[in-house]
Amino acid sequence: MRIQDLPRGRVVAAVALAALMLAPATVRAAGSVSLPDDPAARGLAIAEATDRSNQGFGDTKASMKMILENAYGETSERELRSMTLENSNAEEGDWTLNVFDKPRDVDGTALLTYAKILEPDDQWMYLPAVKRVKRISSVNKSGPFMGSEFAFEDFSSTEVGKYSYKWLRDEACPAPVADRTCHVTERYPEYEHSGYTRQTVWTDTTDYQPRRIEYFDRKDQLLKTLTFDDYRLYKDKFWRAHDLFMENVVTGKSTRLTWEQYSFGNGLTQNDFSTNALKRAR
Repeated sequence: MRIQDLPRGRVVAAVALAALMLAPATVRAAGSVSLPDDPAARGLAIAEATDRSNQGFGDTKASMKMILENAYGETSERELRSMTLENSNAEEGDWTLNVFDKPRDVDGTALLTYAKILEPDDQWMYLPAVKRVKRISSVNKSGPFMGSEFAFEDFSSTEVGKYSYKWLRDEACPAPVADRTCHVTERYPEYEHSGYTRQTVWTDTTDYQPRRIEYFDRKDQLLKTLTFDDYRLYKDKFWRAHDLFMENVVTGKSTRLTWEQYSFGNGLTQNDFSTNALKRAR
């Protein structure tokens, strides 16, 4: 059975990257979303509205650059490709595959993710130097991915059911769209082994796109912030942020992801997202 033939689920594709990494599509007008008064129910409704707006994309391909900067302003750059397959199974999330092309020392390194809801995500990494597929431990996903400020769990699609929610307030969105209003909500990971106690999310009330996320560590201290910029519209429905900037407020390090060459409806299947595909991705 193909993923597309399974019952429709509720999937938010956010920092994805993978997904964490796919920006949600537009809700045409804020007035079309009915929001309850109760803060918890309101926060959930905002997440569900964002999720509904992204359904139906099928599959995507994109390329990106990953720019790492240390606390002294020194930078290094990597290039990679990303593929996503939409999963309509209510018990699971999207499938993503990220493959590094440059520089030479990481060429062929690949990360495959099967997003789950409350169960640990399934993740595998292919290491070309040893020609080995390594399964990522469910208790080690808060660690940095390839030396970046994105954790392994940030490279999974953000399923609605992974969190409980609370609406905090509405306020001006962060720059550069301060002329718009954002819903500010908190979401609390319900899945085991998250590196975060909570995340504060600014969601644009015009298009229901995330604009900023603050991540709080296991000590409930602010650890890092992610900002979304340079949104572009595809197929007259799907918005994608082409600039994601993750900054670690503790270490001063940062990682910028710049996306390009998005394509939809590429005919991708489950075979393109198998552990064997990891070895062929190079």
